[in-house]
Amino acid sequence: MKHLKNMGIMGATLGISGLLMALSASPAAAAPDGKAVFDKNCSVCHSVMPPPKLAPPISPIASRYRQAFPSKTKGIAHMVSFLKAPSKEKMVAEPQALERFGLMPPIKLSDGELNAVAEWVWEQGATGGWGPGSGAGRGQGPGGGIRKP
Repeated sequence: MKHLKNMGIMGATLGISGLLMALSASPAAAAPDGKAVFDKNCSVCHSVMPPPKLAPPISPIASRYRQAFPSKTKGIAHMVSFLKAPSKEKMVAEPQALERFGLMPPIKLSDGELNAVAEWVWEQGATGGWGPGSGAGRGQGPGGGIRKP
């Protein structure tokens, strides 16, 4: 009888320990992966690098966000706001993007997913080198506007 009582206490202790471990692991495991959110929800329309699909590529957009916002936190907050309720006034992409692709629809994802994908998008602008070039489209880049045959 004493043996059964000890086994019961030991089983309950192990059960509680396992539950506590599962609960402590849940927040980290539940954090959405921005790349996975992009792949599942955004990649149908957006490529990461040019050429575009049905919407502007992510790398140039990410670079424009990095130029427009002084901090990652502010850039991501603006991006999440835009994804929830896109508007011409909130657009950070080049104006030609609106003419070419139109305004994207609101994205129906959780705040966690929106923040995760926005952070992932922000990081795509770190190495792309996209944005206005030295000539900014006025023929003042390395070729000086001269087209070579």
